[in-house]
Amino acid sequence: MEYETILLDITDNLAVVTLNRPDKMNALTAQMRAEITHAMKHAARHARAIVLTGAGGAFCSGQDLGDASSTGKVDLERTLRDEYEPMLETIYDCPVPTIAAVNGPAAGAGANIALCADVVIAAESSYFLQAFARIGLLPDAGGTWFMPRQIGFAKAMGAALFAEKISARQAEEWGLIWEAIADDAFEAHWRKRAAYLANGPTAGFRATKQAIRGSYDKTLPQQLTIEAHLQGECGRSRDFAEGVVAFMQKRPPKFEGR
Repeated sequence: MEYETILLDITDNLAVVTLNRPDKMNALTAQMRAEITHAMKHAARHARAIVLTGAGGAFCSGQDLGDASSTGKVDLERTLRDEYEPMLETIYDCPVPTIAAVNGPAAGAGANIALCADVVIAAESSYFLQAFARIGLLPDAGGTWFMPRQIGFAKAMGAALFAEKISARQAEEWGLIWEAIADDAFEAHWRKRAAYLANGPTAGFRATKQAIRGSYDKTLPQQLTIEAHLQGECGRSRDFAEGVVAFMQKRPPKFEGR
């Protein structure tokens, strides 16, 4: 598939998906959503880690309100069900680790696409904005699910109702993201993090994602059973065998991703 609104690069086990409408702050269109979904599925088959980032000075400003001839006639429910849900599920359920490298403003659905990734690394000058209240809507694209779980009821409700910017540093302090990095070190840092994941024990990472993401509605006994099952699978992997040998030989492991 030839992409017109995104870029896809796969090098050394790492896929980088770049939202590429910098003149529109990478605002989401129907075409972009379809391309992101396709690129994520393709990258998951050909890479061992995926980074989602933005071109230019923004990560993603959310829905492109000029993407339809008449905003008042847009069927928002259909758009969310048919276009957003497949994209978000593809990111969230990705079998390899994902990083959202938030290089600039992440607003509306753009903020929640970032939160859909396994790890969010943000440039210090970036911010997150649940802008929906400004146009009479509620947070969508998973915003009402991610925020309460990551920052608690009080902060999630305030962020949704007041639609105020959350700086990268504040997001880090609240636990909304993994880390905020100085702008001049940002790209080198996320690339180092991504390379670690791309060359790590992929099966172990996949099991970790499965266990943590599925833990919200489990009791401790249920979660212990799941951990035991997944650990048994990981214990039969080539990467576990290599990890043990490397530990005994006091050398860095050379994981194959299987």
